[in-house]
Amino acid sequence: MYTSTEAPPRSAVRPRLDWLDNLRVALTVLVVLHHAAQAYGPADWWYVRDQPRSGILATLSALDGAFFMSLFFFVSAVFVPGSHDRRGGWAFLRGRLVRLGVPLVVGALTIVPGLMYAYYRHYRGYPPISYPRYFADVYLGLGDRPADWSGPSWPDLQFGHLWFIQNLLAYSLLYLLCRQAARLLSRGRRVARPARPVPGHRSLVLLALAVAAATYLIRIHYPLDTWVPVLDLLQVEPARVPQYAAFFTLGVLAGRYGWLERFPARTGWVWLAGGLGGAAVLFAVGSDAPCFGAGGATWPAALWALVDSALCVSLCVGLLTLFRETLGGTGPLRRELAAGSYTVYIVHLPVVVILQYALADRRPSALVAWVVVSGAAVLVAFPLAAALRRLPGARRVL
Repeated sequence: MYTSTEAPPRSAVRPRLDWLDNLRVALTVLVVLHHAAQAYGPADWWYVRDQPRSGILATLSALDGAFFMSLFFFVSAVFVPGSHDRRGGWAFLRGRLVRLGVPLVVGALTIVPGLMYAYYRHYRGYPPISYPRYFADVYLGLGDRPADWSGPSWPDLQFGHLWFIQNLLAYSLLYLLCRQAARLLSRGRRVARPARPVPGHRSLVLLALAVAAATYLIRIHYPLDTWVPVLDLLQVEPARVPQYAAFFTLGVLAGRYGWLERFPARTGWVWLAGGLGGAAVLFAVGSDAPCFGAGGATWPAALWALVDSALCVSLCVGLLTLFRETLGGTGPLRRELAAGSYTVYIVHLPVVVILQYALADRRPSALVAWVVVSGAAVLVAFPLAAALRRLPGARRVL
């Protein structure tokens, strides 16, 4: 444990934080539940259409979107500085390319086109074509674009839910470039690294306001759920970039300066209470509120950016505190779940969509369908991940 006046030494190896593994498992389960709700709650584009809708699930999706992927970026970034310091720049790069790049490419060539082909066959209204022809002509865009193409983009080539892995790889590469630039600027001199104080209430309030301001400005031109191809490759949702970039940076700083161990629980409990209170108000107001998900240069959009950012900061800080203080510990089952959580993130979506298709003609209520899909997907995805990780050579990637 490091004292409050010194930063962790460069050679220190961060001990395994069981509570952080448990948080990662909980976030992975939340991702499954979030995607299970996409067919039955929000009006966003989804692989399964024309299903019963629930305002509760629309609100749940908005609440999830406010914080859970930002927290994923934070948790993923915590170990980045230590990994770079132990392995060196080139080994760090190779590790990131294997761990993130390989699943990204494989998933974009197998999982995502399979999902998009199902959508093509069920909802686009074009004459049926074989999967190989769809993959070449429509997914890769080697064929002619139909005059009445229904979108959401041409060609169908995309990264789907793997956007997180792609963006995490991009952030990791930016971190590597910054470290290399800092090394060159220091000209080999060992630069003393002063300790950074743990963020307090004032810093967290300023963080929420800064993220809200940046979010509002970006959402004037890029509303929520608007995706932009950066350099025709990187799949980015600009409306969320301030949150994701801020929390990846905070995760790097937390890992570098030992904030996770030193952050005061009393501060975290206050922010958790605020986040839960804000979530309760969000559900009480419901998805019919004028500011709900608003974009553009309007006061409702400014209010939503503030609410969204405040929920992001408060719930991220609060959940980190909750798991550190009360949900630590480990065991064989928890270790297995933690080890497979990354694989679950990669493979869960086909399971979710298959279940949604299976229920599509039965027309249960939105909440019943969501509970069934969520529970079945979680029960299938984790054993599937465990089986895949036991394939020869898979553990290095998954």
